Amino acid sequence: MIGPEYEFVAGRMAELQARAAAASRAHRLTAARRAARRAEKAARLAARLDATIF
Repeated sequence: MIGPEYEFVAGRMAELQARAAAASRAHRLTAARRAARRAEKAARLAARLDATIF
């Protein structure tokens, strides 16, 4: 027989795993946005340098 303590711990663990997954998704989204901004900035810089050279 499974005691109520085990059920509580299992439920709590599932809640914490869901929170960790959400935090991981948020972190990946933030990192992706940051990388996109860097890429856009690099593309603008390259275009500006190209225009300066030619």
